[in-house]
Amino acid sequence: MTTVTLIYGDGIGKEVVGATKKIIDATGVKINWEVCEAGADVFKRGIASGVPEETLESIKRTRLVLKGPLETPVGHGEKSANVTLRKLFETYANVRPVREFPGIETPYKGRHIDFVIVRENVEDLYAGIEHMQTPGVAQTLKLITRKGCEKIVHFAFELAKAEGRKTVHCATKANIMKFSEGMLKRAFEDVAKQYPDIESKHIIVDNCAHQLVRTPEAFDVIVTTNMNGDILSDLGSGLVGGLGFAPGANLGSDIAIFEAVHGSAPLFAVKNVINPIAVLLSGVMMLRHISEFEAAYTIEQAVLATLEDGVYTEDVKKDAGAVSTTDFTDAIIERFGRTSEAWAKRDYKKIKMTTLAPDRDYVKTQTRQAVGLDIFLETTQDVEVLGADLKAMIADMPLTLKMIGSRGVKVFPSVGGLLPDMVDHCRARFLRSDDQEMDQPLCLDLLKRIGEKYTWMHIERLNVFDGDNGFSKAQGED
Repeated sequence: MTTVTLIYGDGIGKEVVGATKKIIDATGVKINWEVCEAGADVFKRGIASGVPEETLESIKRTRLVLKGPLETPVGHGEKSANVTLRKLFETYANVRPVREFPGIETPYKGRHIDFVIVRENVEDLYAGIEHMQTPGVAQTLKLITRKGCEKIVHFAFELAKAEGRKTVHCATKANIMKFSEGMLKRAFEDVAKQYPDIESKHIIVDNCAHQLVRTPEAFDVIVTTNMNGDILSDLGSGLVGGLGFAPGANLGSDIAIFEAVHGSAPLFAVKNVINPIAVLLSGVMMLRHISEFEAAYTIEQAVLATLEDGVYTEDVKKDAGAVSTTDFTDAIIERFGRTSEAWAKRDYKKIKMTTLAPDRDYVKTQTRQAVGLDIFLETTQDVEVLGADLKAMIADMPLTLKMIGSRGVKVFPSVGGLLPDMVDHCRARFLRSDDQEMDQPLCLDLLKRIGEKYTWMHIERLNVFDGDNGFSKAQGED
């Protein structure tokens, strides 16, 4: 018997997760459901993460979770409980299948849409590291690691193998963010060599969104960074009927959390009118994860047969023919054993989770040198005066003021006399004027001198790794 941590969640969670549990139990698969809490009620009890200790302990034991949607305060307050669970348990791979459903009218009906978005799930902007650098300037750190990129790319190719898929696209914004998004592109190109039987293609993410709208049937597997994946997967669900048809999984090396993509929809809670397909097919993904392939196939085919028979809930089509969540659930169970031609049968296999070296310094370098320092300042000083002040401060130091930038644009020395709209936030770039290291005593001395007149809030050491600059230039910087 398999023990699963079951979290009903908020809003419509009780109904759609309850329907899923009933249908899975009806297959005869032996599951011990360990019911736990997370979300709104937990936040109200003053637990800032939204996840109580007893739930964490259950997940540590079971390593397997089926959960409903959780509410999260928007724009203020606590962290997302969903993100908390994904990050605490290092479920680095988010999987969101997108397939055309029979009986669901969309502009793409008949296009045979069938692809999977594999989204890196714990890094990127979703690390949630934010600061107000001045009262009017916010910063979010976009953290991408080589190890994280290799893990998610390996996973995407292994998923393609497990599902018999032929092509993996890597969608990035590497043309603009050459270090962060570029790291995923470089990792993809390196890892792809280990999977010669699967075609690999890189695509700029905005073009990927464009092509998904134009020719969604051209895609098979798309691997991408966290925020890009969040956006593209919602776009994908829109192609096939909406979030009510969007299942999802969060997978790590030894733990798996299965959940629908949609939210808690509190306006529809307790009305018994919501389609449970998104959570149910997340449950199907869970069954495949524990190698219950026959039960997964039975449920999947019964869902298709139910839709083909014109059975639907009010959120799918609001008319006199709509049935309740309860009746829809019973209709699926009644169709166990039926098969459909809507989806080609796949010979699913368990996805292999690639294990990488445990080294924290995963990327090794032969040489490295700190050659300068970027110092972020809060000031409304005229930029010419600021530049003169900073130059005077370092007159007796082995440093040069390379430039001052504002919002990524060089403003001192000005480029062609142009000066973009500035705020009370700028970056001063200092470089060593010799070939020596920008060591810590020199950094501290520089900060002390600047701090006597100006407010600084953030610094970045400028490193050169194996001869390559580990820092970008501002627009207009030579």
